[in-house]
Amino acid sequence: MQQSFTSRDVVSLTGITPRQLQWWDERRIVVPAREGRRRLYSMEDLAEVAVICQLRRRGFSLQRVRKVMRFLQREFGKRLAETVSGASKYHLLTDGKTLYLETSPRQIVDILKNARQPMLTICLSDAVRQVHAEIRAKKSSGTSMSRSLRKVRKAS
Repeated sequence: MQQSFTSRDVVSLTGITPRQLQWWDERRIVVPAREGRRRLYSMEDLAEVAVICQLRRRGFSLQRVRKVMRFLQREFGKRLAETVSGASKYHLLTDGKTLYLETSPRQIVDILKNARQPMLTICLSDAVRQVHAEIRAKKSSGTSMSRSLRKVRKAS
């Protein structure tokens, strides 16, 4: 698979806006490598952007997203992408105050049974797998990501 992705590729694969991506870099939420003025995102960076986009779509504030990322760093000593890119399915559950990261269906059911208020659950691993599938689809079609994005823009 491709080792680095341009900002345009990340926008195409995740649906984030270019300005959001730039802002996240400025706020050090996801920090890409630099090649001159170009931002180059690794597969781990791309996976993090995809998961963060999923969290944002579910109503998480950026402050809450940072809290999730710090929680994972503290609990697992890994980046968000490293945590969820394995074979296990990771589910993030929250009641608005407490965060749970679970892989066991039994533990997830126990948390939901004992919850005193509604819980939000998100399968973090699915967001990462979806990005990998998008990359494979674009690669198998023989279209570069940047060229694919231009086609989409011209069609709209």
